[in-house]
Amino acid sequence: MNRVKLHIRKGDNVEVISGNFKGSSGKVLDVMVKKQRVLIEGVRLIKRHLKKSQDNPQGKIAEREGPIHISNVKVLERGERVSKEKVKKKAAKDKTKGKGAKEKESPEA
Repeated sequence: MNRVKLHIRKGDNVEVISGNFKGSSGKVLDVMVKKQRVLIEGVRLIKRHLKKSQDNPQGKIAEREGPIHISNVKVLERGERVSKEKVKKKAAKDKTKGKGAKEKESPEA
């Protein structure tokens, strides 16, 4: 499989550098790799009209973020990412504390 490497990842703080939303910034919520688009928190809010349903008996106008092309965005600050080594160490620790693990009993007086 060919994997596309992009300059932006989920959790990064980014700024929009061109287009209608130039100058606005926020945290990346989602990266759509195949479409080369990103969802940024609080940028390009779209109003979606929802029909009446059991969840929304009155109907609703929901606001959500719309996608922006990845080339119109630059990274301000990288989000915190856990390295694979830390994840493996944590998983190994959890195995020792898992279901079948025996705990030391304190001697009672």
